[in-house]
Amino acid sequence: MSQEQPNNPLHGVKLTEIVQFLVSTYGWKELGERIKINSFNNNPTIKSSLKFLRRTPWAREKVENLYLKTKK
Repeated sequence: MSQEQPNNPLHGVKLTEIVQFLVSTYGWKELGERIKINSFNNNPTIKSSLKFLRRTPWAREKVENLYLKTKK
């Protein structure tokens, strides 16, 4: 863990890695049920999901929180 952000569990983790981990853990269908956003439910792809999450802070926060809960 970096000395610059010792209390940030997401420091150094890329959004791409988070989405890929969640998709491999839950699959698109369950992920779409847990976090209700169109990019997970309608023709989901990693690319479209990343584009949406980078522009939508509330959705990114939900994805990051699910990642942290799942990684525990």
